[in-house]
Amino acid sequence: MNITGRITRNAEVSTTDSGKAVVNFSVAINDVYKNKQGEKIENTAFFGCSYWKNTAIANYLTQGQLVELSGRVSVRAWLGKDGEPKAGLNFYTSEIKLLGGGAKGQNDSKKVATAENTDKEDDLPF
Repeated sequence: MNITGRITRNAEVSTTDSGKAVVNFSVAINDVYKNKQGEKIENTAFFGCSYWKNTAIANYLTQGQLVELSGRVSVRAWLGKDGEPKAGLNFYTSEIKLLGGGAKGQNDSKKVATAENTDKEDDLPF
């Protein structure tokens, strides 16, 4: 599955209990359409995303950056601190394409990180 949206917060690298590093970030996807009455309707879906291939990509995943992601979606449910049920969408990312629009001064040229070209942890694929 592919999704395209904007990063809502800068990516963070965390480490699991087993020592595996993961890049976590979130993406907002906007859907705009007109209903039968001609009114403009805007819906936004938020995805919590994880990328396990190369943690160096976190430096490029900044708030506002437009990205195209490939991967798979899962739904997660939990009880909030207030005891109310909550739900969210997770996107397990296998490929990231940076499409531009990130932090000021950042190069807007297209950069690609894929599962095929990120075997080396220290080598950036772009």
